[in-house]
Amino acid sequence: GWTVGKRLLQYERSSIGGRGATRQRVVTLDETAKQYAGEDKGKIADDDLRQRVINLLQDDRAYQLTIRRSYEEAQNTQAPSFLSSFFKYFGTEQNMTRQDLLMDILGTSGLGWKGSGFDGSQLGSTRGWLRSKANSIEGGTSEVQLNIIAKRVLGLPD
Repeated sequence: GWTVGKRLLQYERSSIGGRGATRQRVVTLDETAKQYAGEDKGKIADDDLRQRVINLLQDDRAYQLTIRRSYEEAQNTQAPSFLSSFFKYFGTEQNMTRQDLLMDILGTSGLGWKGSGFDGSQLGSTRGWLRSKANSIEGGTSEVQLNIIAKRVLGLPD
């Protein structure tokens, strides 16, 4: 029973950890930061905010490359590896970091739930931020994922 349950959770984590593609143009985080925090010579005006956006984008790129490498290595197997726990954990943490950063960028414009005074993207950002917190629970909590990574991926003792 538990062995089957763990395997099913691996498949669930595989689908949660990856990000789907969209054909619609999405306003990027750096564009949003320039809009709300200002722009100086084509850069985000606030130095700290600019560095936080850069760090997030670098982590995003490293995550994408790691997923691609894992996908290429897994072409000969049918079941996801325990790396799905890593992807679920890191994807969740990265999403929460992105949503927290977006709330910092939007300031009070990111606090709306409904009503006038907030546009659709601001309301969507608020909901996205709240939704990101649930990501750390679904498919196994982040703490469970770290435990699986420690034992199954890194081979650490109990």
